Amino acid sequence: MKGLSICLAVLCLLAAAGCSKVTPAGEGAAPPVVVVTSVEQKDVPVYAEWIGTLDGMVNAAIRAEVTGYLLRQEYREGSFVRKGQLLFEIDPRPFEAALAQAQGQLAQANGQLAQARAQLVESQAQLTKAEADQVRTQLDADRYAPLAKQQAITQQDLDNAVQNNLSAKAQVGAAVAQAETAKAQIQAASAAVEAAQAAVQTAMVNLGFTRLTAPIDGIAGVAQMQVGNLVGPSSGPVTTVSTLDPIKAYFTVSEQEYLSFARFPDRADPEAAMRPLQLELILADGTTYPQKGKFFFADREVDPNTGAIRLAGLFPNRGNILRPGQYGKVRAAVRTEKGALLVPQRAVMELQGSYQVAVVDRENRVSIRTVKTGERAGAMWIIDEGLKPGERVVVEGADKVRPGMQVNPKGT
Repeated sequence: MKGLSICLAVLCLLAAAGCSKVTPAGEGAAPPVVVVTSVEQKDVPVYAEWIGTLDGMVNAAIRAEVTGYLLRQEYREGSFVRKGQLLFEIDPRPFEAALAQAQGQLAQANGQLAQARAQLVESQAQLTKAEADQVRTQLDADRYAPLAKQQAITQQDLDNAVQNNLSAKAQVGAAVAQAETAKAQIQAASAAVEAAQAAVQTAMVNLGFTRLTAPIDGIAGVAQMQVGNLVGPSSGPVTTVSTLDPIKAYFTVSEQEYLSFARFPDRADPEAAMRPLQLELILADGTTYPQKGKFFFADREVDPNTGAIRLAGLFPNRGNILRPGQYGKVRAAVRTEKGALLVPQRAVMELQGSYQVAVVDRENRVSIRTVKTGERAGAMWIIDEGLKPGERVVVEGADKVRPGMQVNPKGT
């Protein structure tokens, strides 16, 4: 009896399995649900994107102008510094000694100049006395000549008067020569004073160069030299200070792109057409920088090797969040597409280099249509050929539909 019960149970299971195979799979199933959206027509801006590199508006390399040992560092790396703020100091003692020596030489030169001037005064006084003596002896010689003819005086008296006059003239000549010598000494002493003053100025400048200060307001970078290092004009920058607000973004565009949006009505200003461009910056993490940028300048030439030209834009950078060396994408609306047909990008399928969309007609039947795509506008794709305004395209579920299939469309 027990064996008979087992046989009956097996037969029942086999009969149930046979009955389950009577109905073919999928027969009578409901149409698949797909998400559709209508083809939209409107004017849309067409954007172009380029790889951009950020750089400071001004990058001032701080270099040592004199040779010496770094005594101390007076700033925190990466901090904001003000123009004139002390960054480094070179040991000033050798330069203070050089300044003191130059000042001593200047004092000595001034003393020599004063002495030469005193000698000139003395020489001029002697010249005046010699000229006065010569006038007196000349008068005596002139008065004695007629008296000698009248034999009112002896010939010896006349000869003495003439000799005295000649001696006075010689003294005048000697005094003139001494005065000229004194003037030459003054000129030499004046030149020595000017040279000494220049040496003092040079020493003062060199002493000032021992204080390495920020030439601009900006962010000070990492110190390239440490305290105790010997630095000099050939040792390279000790640090760099960059002005970051606004910050420059360099990007390269093709010659064709440059010509497409650099057409201008006023040929006196070839960059006039680019100034209204509003630039967007997409950062490395995919976020869009909240501040819009503006066109700054175009480089002077197109690179003949690449056929591209370098442009620069300016972005506000309050808080100095953006830093030189960062990469991002610079985006700008280069033109407006009038009456463009738009579909979501996820509705377009690529197959062997061609693009297709699944179109749902009024009877909710699917047709696969080849389209010609244009530019992308955000999450949408401009369709140049193959669709009409208002047609419904599948945006979700296109992988489970076939041409002629009945579907259950749901709107987005």
